[in-house]
Amino acid sequence: MDLNSLNAVGPIDGRYAEQTRVLSAYFSEAALNRYRVKIEVEYFIALSTALPELISISRKDNAKLLAIAANFSEADAQEIKEIEKTTNHDVKAVEYFIKARMGINGMGELKEFIHFGLTSQDVNNTAIPLSIRDFIKEHYEFKIKSLVKNINSKVEAWANIP
Repeated sequence: MDLNSLNAVGPIDGRYAEQTRVLSAYFSEAALNRYRVKIEVEYFIALSTALPELISISRKDNAKLLAIAANFSEADAQEIKEIEKTTNHDVKAVEYFIKARMGINGMGELKEFIHFGLTSQDVNNTAIPLSIRDFIKEHYEFKIKSLVKNINSKVEAWANIP
């Protein structure tokens, strides 16, 4: 079934979908998984820096890991959804997705350190605020500044009315 204003869950994804489309890049399930991947990868890299005797990665491997997050696609999000059918756990599916990518990139011996020392809430409680921060920086601030500028110009115009 194609999503339209008649079968949408609410007005945000229905009649206001065009105006709220930008929110999807930050607050959809695919976006949340993109942020989760970023958190897991960045944490793994930080862990390797803090504990090089436990996890040693080269600059080349570091770049490969960062590319997994930077190049996250809709197909990757769909792959995570497929993994989740087996794991029945969203963050575990993200973990398995990254481990699979590490195996493909020749880092299979290190993949068991993905999610090492983390809980799902550690990942979610970092990913969600990061998505909010990015939305504010990339969209909301501009809209608010534009609104304030518009209001100020109207106030100045009204102030000049005799």
